[in-house]
Amino acid sequence: MKLSRRDALWAGLGGIASATLANPLFAATVEELTAGFTGGAAPGAEGITLTAPEIAENGNTVPVSVSAPGAVAIMLLAAGNPEPAVCTFTFGPAAGSQNAATRIRLAKTQDVIALAKMADGTVLQAQATVKVTIGGCGG
Repeated sequence: MKLSRRDALWAGLGGIASATLANPLFAATVEELTAGFTGGAAPGAEGITLTAPEIAENGNTVPVSVSAPGAVAIMLLAAGNPEPAVCTFTFGPAAGSQNAATRIRLAKTQDVIALAKMADGTVLQAQATVKVTIGGCGG
């Protein structure tokens, strides 16, 4: 079989399109990301701790930490960012604790949302509003 450049280009574009559409991290809204992570389960509020500053002087580096004992995965979302999915931490059976800390970039004053998927299938959610004085995502 002879493969022309045009056929190779179409095959490559098709592969890129299918990979982009199938990945939940490229979902446009917080609701879509939440539904994909929770599987439709209603999140509870007890058992998860989200620590974020009330006021961030610079949106480029906002420290955030999450603790959810017994979690198998924790997802961070920034509701006001152009791409709300920040990161997902996955914990294996040998994890000593289910804590995660990172620095995130926030475009403007917004809610930071943490979702934790527990080992028994339940989902927990915590939310904090962070006021940003200088935007980090081109703001």
